[in-house]
Amino acid sequence: MSGLTQYQHTVCERFMRYVQIDTEADPHSETQPSSMKQKDLSRLLVQELEAMGLTEIVMDEHGYVYASIPSNVQHHVPVLCFCAHVDTAPDVTGKDVKPVLHKQYDGQIIRFADDATLTLSTTDQPYLLERIGDDIITASGKTLLGADDKAGVAIIMDFANYLMQHPEIPHGKIRLLFTPDEEIGRGVDKVNMELLAADFGYTLDGGPRGSLEGESFSADAAILQFHGVSAHPGYAKNKLVSALKVAAHFIDSLPKNAWSPEHTSGEEGFVHPVHFDGTVELANVHFIVRDFKTAKLADYVAQLKTFAEQAVQAFPGSAYTLTIKEQYRNMREILDQFPQVMENAQKAYLKAGLTPKVERIRGGTDGSRLSFMGLPCPNIFTGEMAIHSRKEFVSVQDMEKAVEVLVYLCGEWIGVKGE
Repeated sequence: MSGLTQYQHTVCERFMRYVQIDTEADPHSETQPSSMKQKDLSRLLVQELEAMGLTEIVMDEHGYVYASIPSNVQHHVPVLCFCAHVDTAPDVTGKDVKPVLHKQYDGQIIRFADDATLTLSTTDQPYLLERIGDDIITASGKTLLGADDKAGVAIIMDFANYLMQHPEIPHGKIRLLFTPDEEIGRGVDKVNMELLAADFGYTLDGGPRGSLEGESFSADAAILQFHGVSAHPGYAKNKLVSALKVAAHFIDSLPKNAWSPEHTSGEEGFVHPVHFDGTVELANVHFIVRDFKTAKLADYVAQLKTFAEQAVQAFPGSAYTLTIKEQYRNMREILDQFPQVMENAQKAYLKAGLTPKVERIRGGTDGSRLSFMGLPCPNIFTGEMAIHSRKEFVSVQDMEKAVEVLVYLCGEWIGVKGE
């Protein structure tokens, strides 16, 4: 039981079932979803939503799932959307996940059945100290767990189940949205905003209990192409210019102790090379560019140009081109225009007995882009920790507390008149 009246949570059972479905996204695929197996979970969610009695349930060809919990109040209130993503990151395999439930965690080292060398402890994950006594779920040691973001999926499904079982709790119309491919930056590429038809949203994709994220990085992708001159290596003197060497020189010129993820934290942004490939004639260096201040992205790009120009000057005959692609923007730029979205969330946290910890995301969520697509959308905690790794874990009680927050959050919007 939890703080919710007369309710036995289903979030643990749902989560344990969902993580066993392989939904790993494929960054090399051009399809949407990038891996068709993501639809396996989407189809299961549709079946479960139908069994609960939700309405307007749709699964489209891209794997998006939409559903509604109808309003049970007479007056109009803003339509809320709760969103989570079904895919898991390609960093670690998500195939054949075997979830393990460690009941009433006692603070000791957690060992993994399928890898004796792998351990999880309060030393490397201090958050575990706050979760002593909770039921902790891990994988078995060979895979990630998939709490990012199947914890969010399970929370939303348990929340829907609670409201359907308790029609006496007043709420406006609620829309549910489950997306594919968030982990590879395509989570809302094909979302149908007209079909979604919501006024405000909340993603369920955050970390520790009590965290509330209303600010994200602004993000661009940058591709530097270095152009060389190919020639037969036996007759290449004063002719051949290796694009690979130009690119290597460029990478080596980047700051060694700054400007990168491994040397930045807090409010600092970074420029991060994530992929390098090429031939003598053409070499490509892919970057992600991040900062909380959108204007600073242009400064970072200008610095990249300076380093690139220096590299081609060192190799006469070479040249470069730079391509920039916008990825997402700091959600705070939108949320500041609708303060009630964060205010109502904080009130719901307090009613659930939590002190809200308003934080920045050193990354982005579907909510970052949804906010700029007309759906102001901060991020609520799920308990997912050590994500994208074989040590990934989640507290069952964290997930249950998030369900409670969603119920209180719907109540906070009852007094806000819709259009």
